Amino acid sequence: MREYYTITELTREFDISTRTLRFYEDEGLIAPVRRGRTRLFRPSDRHLIRQIMRGKRLGFSINEIREIIQIYREPPGEVGQLKLMIKRIEEKREELRQKRRDLEETLSELDNAEEACVERLVELGVST
Repeated sequence: MREYYTITELTREFDISTRTLRFYEDEGLIAPVRRGRTRLFRPSDRHLIRQIMRGKRLGFSINEIREIIQIYREPPGEVGQLKLMIKRIEEKREELRQKRRDLEETLSELDNAEEACVERLVELGVST
């Protein structure tokens, strides 16, 4: 395992911009070592970036990701982090279920509107 990774190496590995890494740093999610103006990332930073990217893919906000990371760093540690993660996953599932219900309702409304338009065109003697 390497001691440090450069910002360029990590941006290539995770397909993200240097600005994104700086944002994560500004948000307190990662804390690279500074050597002058150069940022050097430890393996633990690399691991956190991987976790951040995973959280983003799952739809978590930066604040939710920060909360999950913070719980890992402090008591109750990993157990607390895992329990919080389970809770957050269920919340995300419910949000997605609600969005799916909303989409189904909207699609149904669109179907009804289209049907009404077709019926009116028939009444007007216009073929569709």
